[in-house]
Order: sequence, then structure tokens, then C-alpha cells
Amino acid sequence: MATVVERERKYSGDEGFRLPDLTGCGGVVTMSDATVSDLDAVYWDTDDLLLLRSGHALRRRTGGHDAGWHLKVGAVGGARVEHQFPAGASDDGPPPELVALIRGASRGRPVAPAARVVNRRREHRLLDADGRVLAEVAEDDVRSEDLVDGAARTWHEIEIELVEGDEALLDALGEQLRAAGAREVTVSKSHRAVAGRIEGFDDREPDGPAAPVLAYVRVQRDAIVGNHAAAYQGNEDAVHDMRVATRRLRATLRTFRGLWDRRESEAVRAELRRLGGELGRVRDTQVMAARLTEAVHELPDELVLGPVAARIGERFAADLAEATTALRSALDSDRYPALLTRLDRLADAPPADVGRRWVDRRIRKAVRRADTRLDRALAITGPDGDAALHEARKKLKTARYAVEVREPVAGKRAARLVKRFKALQDLLGTHQDSVVTREVLRRQALQAYADGENTFTYGLLHARQAEAAGHDRPAVLRARDRSRHRKVRRWLKP
Repeated sequence: MATVVERERKYSGDEGFRLPDLTGCGGVVTMSDATVSDLDAVYWDTDDLLLLRSGHALRRRTGGHDAGWHLKVGAVGGARVEHQFPAGASDDGPPPELVALIRGASRGRPVAPAARVVNRRREHRLLDADGRVLAEVAEDDVRSEDLVDGAARTWHEIEIELVEGDEALLDALGEQLRAAGAREVTVSKSHRAVAGRIEGFDDREPDGPAAPVLAYVRVQRDAIVGNHAAAYQGNEDAVHDMRVATRRLRATLRTFRGLWDRRESEAVRAELRRLGGELGRVRDTQVMAARLTEAVHELPDELVLGPVAARIGERFAADLAEATTALRSALDSDRYPALLTRLDRLADAPPADVGRRWVDRRIRKAVRRADTRLDRALAITGPDGDAALHEARKKLKTARYAVEVREPVAGKRAARLVKRFKALQDLLGTHQDSVVTREVLRRQALQAYADGENTFTYGLLHARQAEAAGHDRPAVLRARDRSRHRKVRRWLKP
């Protein structure tokens, strides 16, 4: 299975639209003659179009240079990740490899043919002075059929996809197309094919005093779903983003727990903790491996005694393989789509009847708890102090996420406090990283000693980590005071 990143924009033209000459636009020197191909795609989805509604498109296409199964993830108009799987001897349904990547979006439910899109494509390549292909521009005469309600549609579409060009080129080409009468569209062909059905689903933003909380829950749920495919494949950024979304959800369900049935919200939090734990194993291993590898490489060669880099690589390669397998098992389990279904109910069902003041009080309470926990932690020294600072950091995250709920309404005032909390949280994170790294190095040294290898380098790295941790405290105190400045928090007052 191949994975590529698409950067494209789509435009719609009236029946008389003619593609203008794009040479001289954004560094384009040559516009090739058109190559013509006939494409026939069947899009698959759940009966209530969950894939499409969550920014996924699963299709089986014939014709063109990349015939086969395609899964696209991401919103039209931005960078979209496309997973490609070649056509096989039997194409009665999507291959298991792609089914695994849509379990989040489909909530584990079966998919079936939802729409057929047929188009005659005329494609031009846009080249620079060195012959590099900067982008491809395709004119599509499209015919679609909704395979459920039978609705048929036709339209003319222009698609620009970057190859070696950049976003500035997309902007320049878009300006040229709009000048020629084209209009930018922000929905996919599959979306237009089932437009009649998709309008029947109520995906409107929530309203009322609790609306900011519910909107925040939806955004984090969508982040889990949107990062699922890449995280399943071990992508570091996706694993990180998916883990952060589980943390934000857990914190939000705790901070504003009076909005939902307590037993249900706590059960969802427990499932999020379990999923976050599996994501954390992968992410922490990735980070620690990179951290220690970099630390070894920064040492002068004469201070690296023994196969230190090799041993670190071996240890973390094994740990990462084990953690990745465990994460995939969790995402393949029935508990994962069940968790997302429960999140759907929490995000979409009417919450308890509360007022704006109730929401604001919960935010202020989260902030006060973080302040108290940090002050107590800073008064403790030694190993107990390290553990206390780690717990204080967790409370700071909870406070930061609570403030983020208000950010869309409070604007720069909330954003400033979020930024101050993040700076403080990052310093405490650096300290905790040092604590964890020292323990890993200690264990590595013990194993090296048992294997008869030199342990000098492990001790040196341990000492450097301890020294770095000692420099954190003054910075933490300054960041704490900055986060508590009157001007930063004034907006929180009732």
C-alpha cells in the first residue's frame, strides 16, 4: 500500500468555461498538451455516510495511472493524505488493509457502494524553466449517480494538484482561474454526488451556554478520527495528535462533568485512558529513542565507550515494535469504535441545563486547582518533588484545556493565558523528561554491566540530564508568575 500527500484545490466552471493559458503564472513556463483519460469510481460508505461526513473518501476507481482502491483523509482545499491499494483479483469490497484505516470514521460498521462518479479528464502538466513538473491541472466533465436514492448530477470541475510547486503557486493559479470565471469549491466529487442525502443529517454546531464545551468535545473526537489512519501506521505526528486529543477529552469530561450522566462520562473517560495509554507507549518510545540517540551523537567520540548507540537502537526498536502492535490491536478491537460511538452521543445529545456562569465557574476552578498543586509541588524537594511536579503538570494541562474551551469566544484574552500555561507546562515537561531519561539510562547501564560492557557513557549522560534538570527551577518560577499576571487572568473574573 502506497501513501501520498495531496495538495490540491478544486474549482467549478459553467458550461461555457474555458481553461485559460497558465504560462507565466507563478513560475510556470510551459503548459503541456492535454492527455485524456476516462475515470470510473465507485465510492463506498456507511448507510449514514459517516466516512464522508468525517472527511474520508473511500473509492474503487478504474482508468488512469493509479487504478485501484484509494482512501483519502482530510478536508478538500488542504493537504489530504491518500492511501492507495492496487486492484486485486477480487474487488467485491475494500481490502482489509484499508478497512483497518477507516474503523474510526466508520465506527466499525460495514461499508457499501454509495455513489458512482464517472468523468472524462483532460490533464495538463505545468513545468518550470528546468522542466520540473510544478503542478497538474485537470478539467473534468463529471457525471454522478447516488447509488441509494438514484439522484443524477453533471458538472464541470477544474482540479489543481501540486507536484513540486508550493502553496504560492496554488494561490497564483487560483487567481488566474477565478479571473477566467471559475469558482472555488470546498467539497469533493463524492460529496456532490450524494448532496441530497447528506443534507438530511443534522451536523450543525451546538448552541446554548454549554455550546463551547460540546464544540470542543467534537473537535477532539474528530481529531481522533482524523488521525486514526496515520496513527495506525505509526506516524509520529498522528500518534502525538491522537494522544493529545484523548487527553483533552478526558480533562474536559472531568472539568465539565455535570453536563452529562456521571456514570456514562466516567466510563468514557476510562476508555479514553486505556486508548491514551496505548498511544502513549508508542509516542513515549519514539521520543525517548530520538532523545537518547541525539544525546549520544552530541558526545565527542572519545567519550562514547562501547556500543552505546547500537544498544539504545536495539532496545527501542524492540520496544517500539511491541508498542505499535499493541496500539493496532487496540484500534482493531470492538472497544475502539464503541468508544467513538459513545463520544458521539455525549457530543450530540442535549446536555444538562446549565448557564454561562456554571461553565465559567468550572474553568476558574480548574485554574485554581492547578495553581494550588503547583505551589505545593514547588515546596517539595528530592524524588518526591519530581513526582509532585509531574502531577502539577497534569493539573496545568487540565486548566489549559478548560481555558481553550473559552478561546473561540474570549479570543486573544484566553489565547494569551493558554500560551502562558503552555510555556509553564513545557518547562515542567522538560524536567519530567529528564527524570524519565535518567531512569532509562540507569537501567541501560545495569544491563550493560551485566553484559560485561563499559558503563561510563551511560553515567556521563545521566549526569548531564541531572544537571539540566537543576536549571529548570528558576525558569519554572518565572513562567508561573507570568501565567498569574493580573492582566492575563482578569477576564476570568465573574
